[in-house]
Amino acid sequence: MQTLIPNGLRVLAAFCGVGGCTRGYQQAGFHVTGIDIADQPRYCGDHFIQGDAVDYIREHGHEYDLIHAGPPCQHDCTLTAGTNAGKFTYPDLMAPTRTALEATGRPYVIENPPGRAAKKMRVDLTLCGEMFGLAVIRHRNFELGHWTMPQPKHLKHRGRVAGMRHGQWFTGPYFAVYGEGGGKGTVTQWQTAMGIDWTDVRKEIAEAIPPAYAEAIGLSFAAQFAGHDEAAA
Repeated sequence: MQTLIPNGLRVLAAFCGVGGCTRGYQQAGFHVTGIDIADQPRYCGDHFIQGDAVDYIREHGHEYDLIHAGPPCQHDCTLTAGTNAGKFTYPDLMAPTRTALEATGRPYVIENPPGRAAKKMRVDLTLCGEMFGLAVIRHRNFELGHWTMPQPKHLKHRGRVAGMRHGQWFTGPYFAVYGEGGGKGTVTQWQTAMGIDWTDVRKEIAEAIPPAYAEAIGLSFAAQFAGHDEAAA
């Protein structure tokens, strides 16, 4: 999707990873700074900072027009509670992240997948790959702080996710962009399905959101910001 909004707005992408949300905000006309605890050599943003995302939000979040935070969900995810129960310990970053975001007074977005972690969120928006014609379903929930946007219609899925389920092979228009094996698709198929072409590392693609999601959020935010700016003039 092309945008004609040269908005000059700045986004902080916290827990940015390789930059799925970053690319979407760029496509919506934003300058994007990413921060992540791990080095991200293939990060696609305008500027990258390696460091603690929550600390950076507390200290510098007020300098940005919008903050998008996708705190890791491993603490509450189904895999941690089930298959990997007791094997790994992950910090619960949802509450500290929200507290830091609120302290900035800036508009923000918290993003997480549905499931256990989502129970700690106020779900203001849910996006799905079918809304954007993508070959992934990839539902994601969003909590919007100090602003809002309309919920797009959740379109009916066109079929199954392709791959092996309980020993049976299924075909369908969607790929499962996570894990290994089970007919999950090639790296090229994952890249095309997600709209991510700047990394070919499976783990990085699997941990990202489709850029189309953040582009839609960014366009809605930019339109509202422009409206408020004009009203104040």
